[in-house]
Amino acid sequence: MAAFLKSLILMIALVIAVHLLAYYLIQHSVLDRPLIWVVNHIGSTPVLAVFGCVLFLALFFWTSKNMISYLKEIRSGLQQLASGKLDYVIPLRSADELGDIALSINVLSKQFNELLEEERNAEKTKNDLITGVSHDLRTPLTSILGFLELIEKDRYQDEVELRYFVSIAYEKSLRLKRLIDDLFEYTKLNNGMPLVLAEIDVVDLLGQLAEEFVPSLEKVDMLCQIHSTESTLMIMADGDLLVRAYDNLISNALQYGQAGKLVDIHIEKIKTEAVIRIVNYGEPIPAQDVPYIFDRFYRVDRARTADFGGTGLGLAITKSIIEAQGGRISVSSTAKETIFETRYSLLQHKA
Repeated sequence: MAAFLKSLILMIALVIAVHLLAYYLIQHSVLDRPLIWVVNHIGSTPVLAVFGCVLFLALFFWTSKNMISYLKEIRSGLQQLASGKLDYVIPLRSADELGDIALSINVLSKQFNELLEEERNAEKTKNDLITGVSHDLRTPLTSILGFLELIEKDRYQDEVELRYFVSIAYEKSLRLKRLIDDLFEYTKLNNGMPLVLAEIDVVDLLGQLAEEFVPSLEKVDMLCQIHSTESTLMIMADGDLLVRAYDNLISNALQYGQAGKLVDIHIEKIKTEAVIRIVNYGEPIPAQDVPYIFDRFYRVDRARTADFGGTGLGLAITKSIIEAQGGRISVSSTAKETIFETRYSLLQHKA
């Protein structure tokens, strides 16, 4: 439109100038006879009309050549994108409609590239999950089948050895069930399991949960202490899932913090958040493992087999539960202590 208007204005100005020039030449030039003949036999209006059309086309081509060149550049960019080069960016050379088109194409290309990358990551995640599940299910299942085969073929010396084989197969079966249960729960959480939200007092909830761990603590000669700066801290959460998350964190502290003989639970209010820190004083988590501690099937001690470690899903489930309820979880570990910190927005009650 800008090129059209510019060409039209220039054409009108030039036609008027040519008309005035012809009038001047008729009055004062030796060329008056040819001009008078053209005016008398053809007419000034048709001549000016033809001249104006030709002039307009020439001017429009001249003023729009940059636009045509930019259109070719945009077309070339679209061909690059169509060939699979989704990171190609069309240069923005103007602020008009063509510039807007180029910008829109670039934005669309970026969004499509991001979606494609997310799809690739999702596919890789699915494959990794299948690989991890296959490995962790196969290990106990192989042991179960091995001991059942010994029993089936009567390859045991006496009833004592038979009971020993049965006991091991039973323990492996329980581990297999725990792994399947954890995997099922992890899948449900990551597929958007509906939450049953209610007002929860985290001070009271963690106090009750710590009491339930007393027998387990006494077995390993450990102590759990709660330190709270507040008597009540209310958050909106799913109580059952919250219990599962902190059950995992405290169990983790018991399993890997026995050397420290103590688990501390610190609860405090920081601005508008409830902050809970679960601290154990056992062996530190190696610095290279900290970024991956919440990844599914990740075990810090690679030398430890699945028989002695967890399923590798406990902390992944905990992270999913915390984040599904709008919370955040992080971990830090030094030679002195390992801290799992969770944060939630506090309920703001109107006066």
